[in-house]
Amino acid sequence: MTSPLTKNRIESIDLLKGLVMVIMALDHIRDYVHAPSFIYNPTDPAHTSWPIFITRWITDYCAPTFSFLAGLSAFLVGKRKTTGELSSFLFKRGLWLIFIELTVVNLAWFFDIHFRTPGLITIWSLGFSMIVLAALVHLPIKAIIVFSCVLIFGHNLLDNVHFPGSIVWAALHDGGEFPFDNNYYHLEVWYPVIPWIAVMALGYCFGPLYDKDYDGATRRKIINIVGASAISLFIILSAINKYGDKFGWQHYPTVSQTMMSVFNPLKYPPSLLYLLMTMGPALIFLANSENLKGKVVNFFSTFGKVPFFYYIIHIYLIHFIAMLLAQYTGFGWRSMIIHGGWVGDVPALKGYGFKLWVVYAIWVFVICLLYPVCKKFADYKISHKEKWWLSYL
Repeated sequence: MTSPLTKNRIESIDLLKGLVMVIMALDHIRDYVHAPSFIYNPTDPAHTSWPIFITRWITDYCAPTFSFLAGLSAFLVGKRKTTGELSSFLFKRGLWLIFIELTVVNLAWFFDIHFRTPGLITIWSLGFSMIVLAALVHLPIKAIIVFSCVLIFGHNLLDNVHFPGSIVWAALHDGGEFPFDNNYYHLEVWYPVIPWIAVMALGYCFGPLYDKDYDGATRRKIINIVGASAISLFIILSAINKYGDKFGWQHYPTVSQTMMSVFNPLKYPPSLLYLLMTMGPALIFLANSENLKGKVVNFFSTFGKVPFFYYIIHIYLIHFIAMLLAQYTGFGWRSMIIHGGWVGDVPALKGYGFKLWVVYAIWVFVICLLYPVCKKFADYKISHKEKWWLSYL
């Protein structure tokens, strides 16, 4: 029995997108508001607690899930275009995202009108991945699968390959910070594109499973198997602790701390273990959420329908709230104008911040405030499909 491309199926993708977008805001609020963010790494087993660790850890699912779903969505968009048209669209959208990262998004993160800390972060990696995908779509799906798997499973072989001072290699794999113009500017490479380009490409390869004539039960079975296999491989490689992460997990004085280390694989750049740990559960959720419906599903799906729009405005809102909090607590709003590092690196903000419950309270407030805005924009996009520029938002 075939399963038509129903509204529920499309909403399962929007639902997962919306969930990770909402969760993502929690991490960004923690960056700007949580007191320990200015003292230690929230996933450092030597200093953190489980509530703080989980608050950071749960947001690890955001970037890989969204990158994968961006590839899947690209395939679905391509169903309405020729291969050449899809390739052109992906190329132009990729360039657009990189431009937005270096301008609108960087301004949102740092509030520095001089752009002294240009950062290559999430949107940059999505943009570059789309440019690569623009070329890959001309290949057979099987070839793209091979390319994606080789890069995802083999990129940790490059962990010991370094080209000191090379911005190109940093952007491709290593990441890093590059001061220039007598340290006035600092280029921050947080998201090197390997293996992110493969994550998006792999998502594209899952697109045929969502063809309108594809059997729904078979699709769910395949995605469940892939998701379960990813989790199983994560457990096996973690137990061996020899490959799949540049540093591997470490033994600590307590079992609790050691378990934190196990569940804290490298994210910058994303190791194989990081991708297995995050993508496995995400795929299982995607496979088993097709028939979910109701007000809660609609709530989260709203954010998933306008992810780029939501991403931009939520950073500005969070940073503006942090500026008000800094002013209120005596640190001054200017301390939230950041350059030469990340939020937690600002010396003027040492001693600033609030307890974890405040982070969650602000998170709920931000999501509730943004929902009607995103709902209105989502409705506008649906009712104005003829406007080509909306596809870039």
